[in-house]
Amino acid sequence: MTENKSYFFCGIGGSGMLPLAMIVAARGNAVSGSDRSRDQGRSPDKFDWIERQGIALFAQDGSGVAAGQTLVASAAVEDSVPDIAAANTLGLPRMTRADLNAALFNAAGQAIGVGGTSGKSTVTGMIGWILESTGRKPTIMNGAVMRNFSSAETPFASALVGDDAVYVSEVDESDGSIALYRPDVAVITNISLDHKSLDELHALFGDFAAKARIAVINADDPESAPLLAGGNVVRFGFSDAAGMRGSDFEALPDGCRFTVHFNVTQREVRLRMPGRHNAANALAAMAAVRVLGVSIGESAAALADFTGLARRYEVLGQAGGVTVIDDFAHNPDKVAATLSAVAELPGRALIFFQPHGYGPLRQMGKELAASFAKGMRDGDKLFVCDPVYFGGTVDRSIGSEALVADVVAGGGDAVHLTTRANCGAAMLDEAKAGDRILILGARDDTLTDFGRELLEKLGSA
Repeated sequence: MTENKSYFFCGIGGSGMLPLAMIVAARGNAVSGSDRSRDQGRSPDKFDWIERQGIALFAQDGSGVAAGQTLVASAAVEDSVPDIAAANTLGLPRMTRADLNAALFNAAGQAIGVGGTSGKSTVTGMIGWILESTGRKPTIMNGAVMRNFSSAETPFASALVGDDAVYVSEVDESDGSIALYRPDVAVITNISLDHKSLDELHALFGDFAAKARIAVINADDPESAPLLAGGNVVRFGFSDAAGMRGSDFEALPDGCRFTVHFNVTQREVRLRMPGRHNAANALAAMAAVRVLGVSIGESAAALADFTGLARRYEVLGQAGGVTVIDDFAHNPDKVAATLSAVAELPGRALIFFQPHGYGPLRQMGKELAASFAKGMRDGDKLFVCDPVYFGGTVDRSIGSEALVADVVAGGGDAVHLTTRANCGAAMLDEAKAGDRILILGARDDTLTDFGRELLEKLGSA
């Protein structure tokens, strides 16, 4: 990355690819790309916006791949994909998204990496906002749109381009690429079952923490306990063992508040985001930036103005007394956190869930079902459609019907309706004033559109 180059992003619209493409382009490199979603006519607004940024988009048929480029594509993309085949024919170098992001990250003098099974996008956004608010001009690489940086001109603000020397990025354990990063400050929000076994996760996160000058670790998380023994550790949480400690958590109609304690400093923190888990996320962010010299008072003031991330308990609106909320929850830990936040306030929850693939259902379907069954209150109801599927050779033998059966066996009220449209119609028939409709799922930008369609229909009912 020491000289300008030409990059072709295969799958440029992806949540991890788009912000990286924006950062690379802003640093003077030539960027072009393709995306299967664009070819299928999905998310046209996003791809129109990308083109308006001066990035040339092509059909994913190999036509955009040219000599002199570096191909950026997921390691999982098959060689039969035309763009990959064309790049191979031309002998182009190939990098994964993580390869390229890690090169930028590792070159920064202050590199803050945020890992963990849940909450890493939110903590990345919080850290980035605190640093930007206090004049430190970070570059931020996130997997979600950060509302504080979003505007009519930048509706897909999952990246912020600042100084090369300060780089804040979420890092991914699901594909093992977390091993590529050499953090100055390593944040680990928590460890729980997701794409890998717990033994694999302990090894990956342990190595990540050990490489850092300072590791910020969750003192409340039992699975993170083995990491707390390191000599470079700062602990956060509500536990008495935490150095950055929270207390007196209170749920509010428009967010939450709590008290933070650090050494002899004590300060009230107010968030516009609900849930004790978001208070823990704030503690993680405050611990990370304190390492860089940001005071507790500065952090608290910045967090009061932090408006959150798209699809992280994002209230889309209210109609007919029914509130529609869009959320990224898709693994057991995220589902548990979201349902816990819902339970802090009165009102029945009508929950729509679209599993983000058949593979994840095989890996963690039982644990997902347990999270739903435990988190749902009397009166809450879960509506599950078939998993998202964009093609390929994945084993589809275990689907949503198995998840629903396990939720029902665990005492939850759940139903499997094959299509999203059928689930939507059933929820609209069920909804009454005071209810909250939750749209849960990942890997599908159109889930937000689905939530807005429901809101519109509620308003016209």
